[in-house]
Amino acid sequence: MKRRLKINGVIITLAVLLIAVFPNFFMPYNTADAWDEILDMFGITFIILGQIIRVSARGYKSEHSLQGAALIQGGTYSLVRNPMYLGIFLIGLGIVLTLFKWWVICLFLLVFITRYILLIFKEEKKLLAMFPGEYLDYQRKVPRILPSLATVLQRDINEYLPMKLPWLKKEIGSILAVLFFTLLMESWQDIQNEGWATYQEEALTIIITIILFIALLIYLSKRTESIGEDNSNKSKTN
Repeated sequence: MKRRLKINGVIITLAVLLIAVFPNFFMPYNTADAWDEILDMFGITFIILGQIIRVSARGYKSEHSLQGAALIQGGTYSLVRNPMYLGIFLIGLGIVLTLFKWWVICLFLLVFITRYILLIFKEEKKLLAMFPGEYLDYQRKVPRILPSLATVLQRDINEYLPMKLPWLKKEIGSILAVLFFTLLMESWQDIQNEGWATYQEEALTIIITIILFIALLIYLSKRTESIGEDNSNKSKTN
């Protein structure tokens, strides 16, 4: 884990240095159009959704993995086999859509695939050794990193995206840091290129998007709590 964090830290540091040295190469210089507003909205949405998936996956794993002795197949792990990597992907894609030129998406995809695909294969090999029959069956039923649209639409969102406030509290620092940094950079770009009047209109859209996702978090946490209480009452009855 420490080695992985160090590598990620090096990649992020290099990316920040490149952007600082060549800002005009990576960042748009004229963003006063409807297309930019759409990209901003999708970008912020992906960042928050990625954070929710990451928090849900990490929290669910901490409660159900039995310190690595059990193969987790519920919660976000019933949607994709690598939900934390899906969360990281959405966060990174959201940052690129919000802050950078469109072609940077290709660069991001290249870096993400190079960085994480080998990790995924390595982890799958380890899990196959630990849970041979069980993991093979799990592989057949659940996609690696991109969820099935049919699964997302057919099932209750709380089945594959449980949320508890203690899980959220553990991650709130990193969530706010990423969101604050992205919004700060986006605000600076918009004010420079468009002025305060246009920026205020875009800021309102972003604020509404954030409020909607806060409402989603509250809904998910309430539903998870309610389902947990129902299961507990059923166990006592039985």
